[in-house]
Amino acid sequence: QVQLVESGGGLVQAGGSLRLSCVASGFTFSAFAMRWYRQAPGKQRELVATISSVKTTVYTTSVEGRFTVSRDNTKNTVYLQMNSLKPEDAAVYYCNVYYWNKDYWGQGTQVTVSS
Repeated sequence: QVQLVESGGGLVQAGGSLRLSCVASGFTFSAFAMRWYRQAPGKQRELVATISSVKTTVYTTSVEGRFTVSRDNTKNTVYLQMNSLKPEDAAVYYCNVYYWNKDYWGQGTQVTVSS
């Protein structure tokens, strides 16, 4: 079955960096687009970044130029490098794949940014 396991969250000061990882299993990782979402308290889940199977990337405007999504198909892992973090980036970050008409999610990893 599809499994997604995120890691790498934590507490960082504003202006700092974190790298999130998501290890996937249960499907042919290299063939599918992968996405990072985030959800802050009281807000809807927001799409942050997408990387296609051919490594084309798309970002939401608020993170453009600060975040970088990448993937290593040899490790079935997708990454989110987050630089110049702001307090408004604080959220639970989730890895996602849309596979056979269903969304799959990891358990999430908490990112806290202190000002």
